[in-house]
Amino acid sequence: MKKFIALILVGLMCFQQAYAGDSILRPGHPDKYDVKQGDTLWDIATMFLTDAWLWPEIWQVNPGIENPHLIYPGDEIRLTYVQGQPQLSVARGEASRTVKLSPEQPLVSGDRNIKMSPKIRRTELASAIPAIPLDAIASLLTTGRIVEQHTLDDAPHILAGKADRLLFGPGDGLYARGNWPIEEPSVFGIFRKGEVYIDPETGEVLGYEAREIGTASVDSREGELYSMTLTSVKEDVRIGDRLLPTEERRVESTFFPTAPLGEIDGVIMTVLGGVTQVGRNDVVAINRGLESDVNVGTILAIHKKGKIVRDKVNNDSIQLPSERAGILMVFRSFDKMSYGLVLETERALRVGDTLHNP
Repeated sequence: MKKFIALILVGLMCFQQAYAGDSILRPGHPDKYDVKQGDTLWDIATMFLTDAWLWPEIWQVNPGIENPHLIYPGDEIRLTYVQGQPQLSVARGEASRTVKLSPEQPLVSGDRNIKMSPKIRRTELASAIPAIPLDAIASLLTTGRIVEQHTLDDAPHILAGKADRLLFGPGDGLYARGNWPIEEPSVFGIFRKGEVYIDPETGEVLGYEAREIGTASVDSREGELYSMTLTSVKEDVRIGDRLLPTEERRVESTFFPTAPLGEIDGVIMTVLGGVTQVGRNDVVAINRGLESDVNVGTILAIHKKGKIVRDKVNNDSIQLPSERAGILMVFRSFDKMSYGLVLETERALRVGDTLHNP
């Protein structure tokens, strides 16, 4: 009898494991998929999983593949089962095997007796597909910056141009003046004041946006005056614009989605671009950041605020509960706020909708 009960328990455990594995799979999912140019990991995961952000849990790295976390057009994503649990793995296609061969830079040395040997540098011709659509966030990955209140006010400013004009473009020379950083970098970003982010719940100022409008390289310095050349612009550069050292940040093309470490209750403060409606691939600013353990890759569920309706029976008003209506992933996090990319929407969303654990 005891053996019989034990067998039943083992059977139930196996059934539960298999059910748990199948429950994360989307109905009608494929068993394999050929990766195409323009795909993202998120889109592919959506084909297989009910919640795309769970892909790292069933992604199986093949140690025999160079750069196993990178996926290229032409690769094949396969769904298999190991001990009843679903697993996604990759079979390499031709694109990731096609490489460019080029000689490494020769070694320069004053020793004429040094022995040289030829070496080859291999570079994949095909680019790995990104985890999320990078074109939607590319500018903010490299230039989006939240600063303290007086950061821009205290920064050096453009004093005048070498030509008699008020607006400057690429290649123009200019003079800048101010309190320069001790390390004296050779390249500066040119910034203008952007939005002031205020927590809609508490009224606290969470940060000040420094909007990068161009870059300039240093030609020479004489006292507090810098002679510079404008190297790139996103809009017209003007007298009075501020300069800050450029940030040397590694641009991540692969984000690994994770659930928040603790309970999160936040709000969408604004949609970048000056609109109030929130749609797929929109970038939003939220009122939670590193201080709330919201990091790069954190997944948050967007909840649509319930309407306030009139109860004719009780002759009063009541707010309906909120309902999950979308998903976003944080791609840049600051102390008290973050930027997130909306990856899924089930209905129209707006500024003011709430954020919670997925």
